[in-house]
Formats: sequence, structure tokens, C-alpha cells
Amino acid sequence: MAFSTDNPHSLCCIMGSSSRPFSLTKWGEDRRFDEMRNNLGKLAVFWIFQAVWVWTVSLPVTVVNASDGNPIIQAADIIGWFMWAVGFIIEGSADQQKLHFKKSSENRGKWCNVGLWKYSRHPNYFGEILLWWGIFVASTPILKNAEWLVIIGPIFLTLLLLFISGLPLLEESADKKFGNVDGYRVYKRRTSPLIPLPPAVYGNLPAWFKSAFLFEFPLYSRNLPQEELSWCRTSGRKNGDALKIG
Repeated sequence: MAFSTDNPHSLCCIMGSSSRPFSLTKWGEDRRFDEMRNNLGKLAVFWIFQAVWVWTVSLPVTVVNASDGNPIIQAADIIGWFMWAVGFIIEGSADQQKLHFKKSSENRGKWCNVGLWKYSRHPNYFGEILLWWGIFVASTPILKNAEWLVIIGPIFLTLLLLFISGLPLLEESADKKFGNVDGYRVYKRRTSPLIPLPPAVYGNLPAWFKSAFLFEFPLYSRNLPQEELSWCRTSGRKNGDALKIG
């Protein structure tokens, strides 16, 4: 289905494209941004990278808008926009929950483990990824030949968040700050890094399953104190001493 300016899908695309890359303008804080404020070179590179990011992940929208076709609604449209809606709601809810958590003076020096954060260590990124894959799925009915290369957009976003600027940096920061806290280690052991799952379920899954299917990569634990890394190999055991979260 084409994303013309006279249908509701265009509004969804605009909303989606303005989410994660510009979150720092809404929240007023981003540690990576703060470190670059006084370095013009790094700041320029940062904003250029943001522009490339937005352009790349927006490729499906760009190609569909350039198409003259406007086929009838197909199953891919429905599935894609359902994914978009769920992702948008999850991302927005997670961001608001964390913002509210941080604003409370009672939560200073604590990690966020309320709402969606009880079920995922990064639910906002899960929503972001789901949102953009939904846009790609909704664009597939009109894609032809080389236009299928727009899949680079959601793939780029997924890899970026999983391995470069998303989860790795936040996991590193949290591990360095809370790595010696028993409650945090239990939270990390029992909470999925991305896909929301009940802690009682995730905490008892074998480590190989978490790594293969749920994105629990060793990369996310390399900054934990060395004596605590054994949980990566034994996380399938029952955790009778698990901390109650939320």
C-alpha cells in the first residue's frame, strides 16, 4: 500500500521516523550527547550519523512514496501495521515509564525495573525494532526487483541497536554502575535483554537458548565483575533466591 499524503499511513510513517533518533531532544539527556557538547568535530559526526540513520531506516517509506501503485489492502498491510502499532505503543510506554521512574527522588541510584522493564531490560528498543520491521512488512506488496533492498533499513537498525549504539552501551553502563549489587545481578539473570518475557520463564531457560533465540549475547555481560560471569553458563538453574521485581 502506498504511503501517499492523503491516507492515514503517512502519519504513521512520520511518527515512526521521529521516534528513537531524536529521543534526546524530548528527554533532554543522552550521556553520549553530553560527552560531545564541547567537541565540535565529534558533535558534527554525531549529527551526520543520525541523518544517515534516519535516511537508512526510512528507505521502505521513501520507496513506497515514490511508487505510483496503490494496490488494495493485503494481508501484509494488516500484519505490518499491527506490528507498527504494537511497537509504537511499547516504545512510547517504556520511555514514559522510565522517565517517570527517573523523576522520582526515591529511585535515585536504582535501575528501572517497573512496568515493561520488569519483562525486558530494553523494551523501548524492542518496540523500536518491531515498529520499523512493521513498516517494511507493510511496504512489501508494492516492492519489485531491486526495491527489495530497502530491507537494509530495518536490518541496519536492528544490528545498530543490538551490537553498536544501543544495548551494548547501556548494558556496559548499568553493569559498571550496579554490577556488584546482588539485586541487579538477579534482575539481569531473570530479565530478557530485548523481547519481553515473564522473569520466571526467562530465568529458567538454558543459556544456549537465550543466546540463540533471545539475543542474550556475551557482549552484554563483559563488564560484570569476573566472579559474577558464571551466571551466563548456569542461568538455566532455578533461582530460589531471586529478587522480587516491581
